[in-house]
Amino acid sequence: MKEEIGRITRQMERQGYVADRAIATAVHLAQRLGKPLLVEGEAGVGKTEIAKVLAAILDTELIRLQCYEGLDVHTALYEWNYQRQLLRIRVEEGAGATPDELEATIFGREYLLERPLLHAITRELPPVLLIDEIDRADEEFEAFLLELLSDFQISIPELGTIKATSRPYVVLTSNSTRELSDALRRRCLYLWIDHPTLDKELRILRMRRSNLPAGLAWDVARFVQRLRESKLYKTPGVAETLDWAEALELLGIDRLDEEVLRSTLGCLLKDRHDIAAISENGLGEILEAALAE
Repeated sequence: MKEEIGRITRQMERQGYVADRAIATAVHLAQRLGKPLLVEGEAGVGKTEIAKVLAAILDTELIRLQCYEGLDVHTALYEWNYQRQLLRIRVEEGAGATPDELEATIFGREYLLERPLLHAITRELPPVLLIDEIDRADEEFEAFLLELLSDFQISIPELGTIKATSRPYVVLTSNSTRELSDALRRRCLYLWIDHPTLDKELRILRMRRSNLPAGLAWDVARFVQRLRESKLYKTPGVAETLDWAEALELLGIDRLDEEVLRSTLGCLLKDRHDIAAISENGLGEILEAALAE
């Protein structure tokens, strides 16, 4: 088992993802057990990247369903190609087809427009299905997913039940903006990703921003760690750390000072209240404490 987890860890790192033991174990078990993996955590901690990295490791297709409020079944599952159906109806009516014959003709698979969920279960090779930010969808859509995640099949009234050609690897992500149902959680393996430790964040910086001077990478990691201790509306994640590091590199910055921080704070903080509060009440103190470590 340790060898397998180590292999997954190395494979993920080759794709630019620093995975701790818990993450590598969850990814390994999701593959071996064939169960969906539900990944929760704050925005920017690397939840979505897990699915992208898994698809790269397996050399398979990544199919992404981005959830949002009001997402309906047809948008996620399938739609009928009404234009093609209408053209076929006109042709068949001209040939004298009966209504029953018309119905049998136009409700075939060739007239079906596959959306992400149906597309994922009809691939010959198992893809990675990413259901991103499931907490943004409503409870009715979440309930609809239960059949897919339990039996990997989908019911279409005009065609009947379509079973998976191959079982996809499923990764669901959630920012915990609402509580997900127990029924959904029971069908998944669970992984919580927290903000990284200082050592892990530094490893990520060195891997993803390798041109950043070593001393500056240390200062960036330590400052972000300190910043997260402040009371913020939107705590910066790893994604923001990488964006900031890239901006500093682009600007040719080799050391942090208060002027640099004030001019680039928008790379880290994405809420005007956070920027105002930090700028007015302690930016220099945070920097001083970070650099003193």
